Amino acid sequence: TQDKEKLKREEGRTIGAMKEICDLLELDSLQRVESYDISNISGFESVGSMVVYEKGKPKRSDYRKFKIKWVQGPNDYASMEEMLTRRLSHYETYPDLIMMDGGRGQVNIALKVLDELKINIPVCGMVKDDNHRTRGLYYQNKEIPIDRTSEGFKLITRIQDEAHRFAIEYHRSLR
Repeated sequence: TQDKEKLKREEGRTIGAMKEICDLLELDSLQRVESYDISNISGFESVGSMVVYEKGKPKRSDYRKFKIKWVQGPNDYASMEEMLTRRLSHYETYPDLIMMDGGRGQVNIALKVLDELKINIPVCGMVKDDNHRTRGLYYQNKEIPIDRTSEGFKLITRIQDEAHRFAIEYHRSLR
């Protein structure tokens, strides 16, 4: 029974958390989420990272790293546009949701790329408070508040931390 409890808790943290995000954004289903991050140290070698969560768990075999090639200097928006264009032009599996680390600006970049490629994937952004902590999701031109104690929120935070960690790790390996 202790194992059953543990399993139930684990399911709440993963599949349950995905369901919460799915309901929050009013999506039909949510299996796969991709999240992107750009990392540069004062414009030296911008790199992008993509992390993938399936059923609420990291799917490390699908993670991707991108060396930004088309953009000179530290331009996060242009770098993000390049990374998304390169990722989405090569069809593998599309996600049910793209989660951007920033708010409106980053969401608009993703929507522009999707529009140009004629692909329809919902995109949400993470809205930060003054302490750079996520306080809500930016989706379809509005901010959706999210309960910070919920499993859905904790999952969003884990995805965000993972994208960030992965980008920085890649960056270190290049320097």
